Amino acid sequence: MATVTAFIRVSKKKVEKAHVRFRLRDGRDLQLFHKSKFEINPDHWDKSKQEIKAKILYDTKKRAEFNQNVASRKKLILDVYNKYPDKKNITSEILDIEIDKELHPENYGLIEKPEKFFETFLDFIAAKKMAESRKRAFMVIYRSLQRYEVYKRITGPKAFTLSLNDITAVTLRDFERFLIEEHTYFEKYPKIYEAIPEVHKTRKSPKPEKRGQNTLNGIFVKFRTFFLWAIDNGKTTNNPFKAFKIEDSVYGTPFYITIEERNKILNTDLSENPTLATQRDIFVFQCLIGCRVSDLMKFTRDNIINGAVEYIARKTTHGNPVTVRVPLNSIAKQILDRYKDYKGPGLLPFIVEQRYNDYIKLMFEKAEITRIVTVLNPTTRQAEQRPINEVASSHLARRCFVGNLYKQVKDPNLVGALSGHKEGSKAFARYREIDEQMKTDLVKMLE
Repeated sequence: MATVTAFIRVSKKKVEKAHVRFRLRDGRDLQLFHKSKFEINPDHWDKSKQEIKAKILYDTKKRAEFNQNVASRKKLILDVYNKYPDKKNITSEILDIEIDKELHPENYGLIEKPEKFFETFLDFIAAKKMAESRKRAFMVIYRSLQRYEVYKRITGPKAFTLSLNDITAVTLRDFERFLIEEHTYFEKYPKIYEAIPEVHKTRKSPKPEKRGQNTLNGIFVKFRTFFLWAIDNGKTTNNPFKAFKIEDSVYGTPFYITIEERNKILNTDLSENPTLATQRDIFVFQCLIGCRVSDLMKFTRDNIINGAVEYIARKTTHGNPVTVRVPLNSIAKQILDRYKDYKGPGLLPFIVEQRYNDYIKLMFEKAEITRIVTVLNPTTRQAEQRPINEVASSHLARRCFVGNLYKQVKDPNLVGALSGHKEGSKAFARYREIDEQMKTDLVKMLE
């Protein structure tokens, strides 16, 4: 009957580490040897018990892991030997190869080598046709998953690795818990954030912010898109989202500024702050054409065609491209004429997006437009009352355009043709609730 023993071989020269070796004996005539990658300090090795000495101080977890590795390798050697068909001609070299086949079957074509998770994620981003802003959003998820993997290694098994084939609904729920609690980990595990920072161009702090349910929903919708792509491209057959429900996002009713408030902003004297005055003009121009800020930043004089601004909405560039054409009214033309001598690369002297949002808040304050509006807190999902100047941003210009047009014509398809919203857009549907006067007019129809 074959037996396996573990031992270490140490030369006369004192060493701090030695590899654990194994000897298989079957009767008097057969001895086979195998050298493992397990290492141990010779002073810690118990020769008789073939494990770490019980009486020395040693990390409990590392002791258990090492002893288990030695025991598992002894069993593997026996299993490999017992199922080898030609035991008379087996050698130590053959034994090593057969052991390696068991440990790394993918290297011998015995199983398909699994796709590496993060490499596949980057392949997806590179292969998928999408706007740069959407690629950046996927990279945010990519970094979150990297931090999650490191976090799991710190708090659990050190060998934890994300794998396309092994991610389950349980993994997704654990990742969701990590995302919810991550803002509390920054001080606990600073090395994670030194290695993989939460990169956000609008914030200087590397600390992740507390995430609301809508943010989580957006992350998992994008993560699901990656998995569906991986399945379609033969990277995996595993779909953990079959057993994982993504909640519906909740949005508040859009608020917007009236035409009178827009004109008040335009006519406010900002001569003491020329930069603010310039960004004010750009904001009002955006209110008059209704584009997204990502489109506005890309405009040049070439986008002005026969008295209208014409562009392909970037959000639709890689789906079903939508060409939007918005005729310029007299105010929009006056603003463009004011900057006719601008020699920069864009249509108007636009600054970086975050500074633009800061200036928008300031111009509202200067124009004394500070009325209270109801907004939905993205983290608590509760309604809050805030001064409009504190929550104003570039998207408010788009709302101004859509809201005021919808108030006049009440035709979503007509307004959508000017704003670039797709027919039946869920986002556009929210504008049906934005005007109290519209509700009053409808009720009067019953008189």
